Amino acid sequence: MSGLKQELSLAQGVGLLSTSLLGTGVFAVPALAAQLAQNDSLWAWPVLILLVFPIAIGFAALGRHFPSAGGAAHFVGKAFGPHMARVTGWLFLSVIPVGLPAALHIAAGFWQAAFGWSSENLLLVQLGTLFVIWFLGTRSAGSSANIQTLIALLVVALVVAIWWKGDITFSEIPLPAVRDVSPSSLFDALAVMFWCFVGLEAFAHLATEFRNPERDFPRALLIGMLVAGAVYWGCTVAVLKFHAWGEGREAGVSLPGIVVQLFGQKALWVACIIGYLACFASVNIYTQSFARLVWSQAQLKPESKLAQLSAQQVPVAALNLVVGCCMLFTLLIYWLHLPLGALITYANGIFILIYLLCMISGAKILTGRSKWMATLGAILCCGLLAMVGWKSLYALVVFAALWGLLPRVKTVLRSQ
Repeated sequence: MSGLKQELSLAQGVGLLSTSLLGTGVFAVPALAAQLAQNDSLWAWPVLILLVFPIAIGFAALGRHFPSAGGAAHFVGKAFGPHMARVTGWLFLSVIPVGLPAALHIAAGFWQAAFGWSSENLLLVQLGTLFVIWFLGTRSAGSSANIQTLIALLVVALVVAIWWKGDITFSEIPLPAVRDVSPSSLFDALAVMFWCFVGLEAFAHLATEFRNPERDFPRALLIGMLVAGAVYWGCTVAVLKFHAWGEGREAGVSLPGIVVQLFGQKALWVACIIGYLACFASVNIYTQSFARLVWSQAQLKPESKLAQLSAQQVPVAALNLVVGCCMLFTLLIYWLHLPLGALITYANGIFILIYLLCMISGAKILTGRSKWMATLGAILCCGLLAMVGWKSLYALVVFAALWGLLPRVKTVLRSQ
């Protein structure tokens, strides 16, 4: 096989990225932001988009000029050599033990909210979700894209329905004057809200599967980011209007609570199913991205099964490995009752470090405006690492360990 199948359209790319960014955050983060900054949170979303924009431009330029299933690892390798590429790849893969099982756990929670299922049933939901993701991954990126585009439309439709039934108009949106915005509350909200835009690095692994990567990948990335930002802002407006936030209230049930208030108790299951699907979409794109990264890294040994593609031109062997590992860690977390919250916090530092490595790479290998945007993105990522504080040491320790333990390679991974 010459490479992965090129079939993604611009619309499919927008659907993939927007659902990846919405994920679990669309149901929880607007309420958390409102709790931290109240009405000021309405300004926090556009500010966040402006902050993330240089990073998005950097990823868009890297994906346009250097499309590869290796994603971030390929970009870093172009700038700093094959060893750094392997370190970055394994750094990304190191979030599998906690990131994917945690997202599955959150997704299954919507079934508990809707139907009151036991923990054993929720474990079956998580394993069933993994099976569906595996099945989609054996088909092609286009199959996932079609489903996730539909999920994106469902999330948008839910927000529109809340605005319509709740009689929300632009004239009554409690948008404070800029001079009245509290910088401290705005910063607190931004610290939480940034995680809504983790997903750009996963999307980069799909760059080579667009019909026209140079044209459609950067457009899909930027449009998808704006769509997700608009949905988050619309959800925040609804949360503020219906006071669906506050101390002692579970942030994840804010939107379902609004749906019940507007449409009745029977509508709860609709909101929960859409919440589950949003989580499913996020887990799906990360799983497919991890599989493509494993396949790309395996190109060092072309005889390996992990380096092979199926008849549908998808890395099924790599997908089997990723899904199998995720299933194993999901079962371990269930049996050992591990505290996922703390582990996810440490994993967030890894995502920021990957962003930083990509932006530094972009500053080295890009030219023109893209080079300056990547440089600005690198500065912003340094600020984000500082914001995480001492917990970012986890990511730095993992990076240092990978740098020292992984054997050196002399061959640069070829673009796929």
